[in-house]
Amino acid sequence: MTPRPAPRRTDLLRGLAAVFALALRACPGALATRVATVVVAGAAPIAASWLLKYVVDGLTSRHFRVADLTWAAAGIGLLTVALAASAAVSAYADGRIRRATATRAQSDLLEAVNRLSGLSRLEQPAFHDRLQLAIQSAQSAERLVGSALQGAQGLLTLTGFLGSLLLISPLLTLIVVAAAVPALFAQLANSRHRADLFWRTSNLARRQIFYRGLLTNSQAAKEIRLYGLGPYFARRLREDLDGINGQEEQLDRRLVRNETALAVLGAAVSTGALVWGVHQAATGALTAGDVSLLVAALAGVQSSLINLVGCIAQSHQTALLFGHFLHVIQVEDDLPAPAAAAAIEPPPLTRAIELRDVWFRYSDDGPWILRGVDLTIPYGTSLAVVGLNGAGKSTLVKLLCRLYDPQRGSILWDGVDLRDMPAGQLRRRISVVFQDPMEYDLTAAENIGLGDLDARHDSSRIRAAAEDAGIHSTLESLPRGYDTLLSRMFFPDDPVEPDDSGDPDGDPDGDPSGDSGAPAAGTIGVQLSGGQWQRLALARALMRSGRDLMILDEPGTGLDAVAERHIHDRLTTLRQGATSILVSHRMGTARAADTIVVIADGRVQELGGHAELMLLGGTYAKLFTTQAEGYEESLR
Repeated sequence: MTPRPAPRRTDLLRGLAAVFALALRACPGALATRVATVVVAGAAPIAASWLLKYVVDGLTSRHFRVADLTWAAAGIGLLTVALAASAAVSAYADGRIRRATATRAQSDLLEAVNRLSGLSRLEQPAFHDRLQLAIQSAQSAERLVGSALQGAQGLLTLTGFLGSLLLISPLLTLIVVAAAVPALFAQLANSRHRADLFWRTSNLARRQIFYRGLLTNSQAAKEIRLYGLGPYFARRLREDLDGINGQEEQLDRRLVRNETALAVLGAAVSTGALVWGVHQAATGALTAGDVSLLVAALAGVQSSLINLVGCIAQSHQTALLFGHFLHVIQVEDDLPAPAAAAAIEPPPLTRAIELRDVWFRYSDDGPWILRGVDLTIPYGTSLAVVGLNGAGKSTLVKLLCRLYDPQRGSILWDGVDLRDMPAGQLRRRISVVFQDPMEYDLTAAENIGLGDLDARHDSSRIRAAAEDAGIHSTLESLPRGYDTLLSRMFFPDDPVEPDDSGDPDGDPDGDPSGDSGAPAAGTIGVQLSGGQWQRLALARALMRSGRDLMILDEPGTGLDAVAERHIHDRLTTLRQGATSILVSHRMGTARAADTIVVIADGRVQELGGHAELMLLGGTYAKLFTTQAEGYEESLR
């Protein structure tokens, strides 16, 4: 596999500053408490070592005062208590910091993603890799805080013990410090390799999440079991895991070689220093207290160095990964907002929507989907967009919603370019039913109310929208009516007790499918059929039926011809005199529109009313005739 270039690295100081700023905003009190425990835990071992030296020197001398030694021993005991208390307090503070920073970081991350007005970045694999690593960084931001504070504690202890060693032997101090330098550089190199490994394997990690989701998703389970795809996807998941594990194994082997060599070096230095200290004491150059201080200092320096180097390496690695978080929260919008002075709030549509020489493709090196489209949609009229699959119909809808901007040309709303309007304000004037609507694991009422959040608690509007979409009677007959959870993945807040008289799903007829839309009382969650979900999505769009423009992108998907005709007739009545766009494969539905446009190969091929296009005898006439003949044959 060709390695992907690593992103620009974030240096340690920048990452530390960003995470500490995040922690300071999230939980300033807990952070201050944790800093206080660092001072106590860092200074206490040094003070205890000097008190122990005082006690040992006193006991080995001929002149000592018991009271003084008693107070020194009591001081050691108090320092031990302070260390134990600081450990408990720091654990509590760490927990608060972990929860607060993770919550704040994930909130900032999701807010940044929601600030992206369009869809282009969400369709880039590299951005998803960064996003995955950013999510991991957000969940572990506290680790960087903890590593930095632990490092500060180690540095404080190290400084104190090095000062103690300096008083005993400056040369010995220099040797101990020099032995730690290779460890520091080795650990920093290891942290860079580990961070690069996360980046190189991020695509594999995301893909294994995809496979795992497939194998555990109830919607995918039918096809996976029917076609026997389970072993195939499980094998691909294992292959990706083997790829990640193989790269981690190579890195771990390198780390164990380095760490073993560094551990041997450190042990050799400590042993030599201890032998030197014992020899100096035997000759009278050092006191017994000096030797006890030397032993404590050597142990303290060694453990502090190991701790400090490890914390620096961990902080370095976490800071490198935190760069992905900073990248995502600072990413520029893919649909640049107009300057504040130039931003135009979309006025109510009164004249027309115009497309002028619109060209669009999804990537700079991809094929053109739309090629110079010119189209005018007068206010108060209905337009039907027809054409073969891949002609560019749904892309046209996305551009009208300003989910993308065209590379060339412009789309005008009463003469104003959509680029000069804030995307969010423009969308508040539009209602859309996409051909692949979302199925939210929420209640029926919530699924509809999401169409207009300001009215999500207005039960009368929700019911009216459901009636207009032809789904009211189905929802009303559910176990909890509109409050029924449309999911079997979660429990409702107040679950219904199962009905022991029937099967486990509460269906006396033994049919757990839920496709009828009316399971027996006692069912905890309900799964609607595809056609019912389509009607529900239509009801969601009808919560915004008073908007200036309604777009229906294949609203009949999942509906039979009779149901689609009923829905279309109802929509025609509701949108009488308003501006609407219908994208459909069914010519019988499109024929009622004021204007019909045929899109072929990204261009406007035909434009006119039904009768006009039939007389023309072109693509529309052929499509309409072919479908009509198919219906006639099916009735014979």
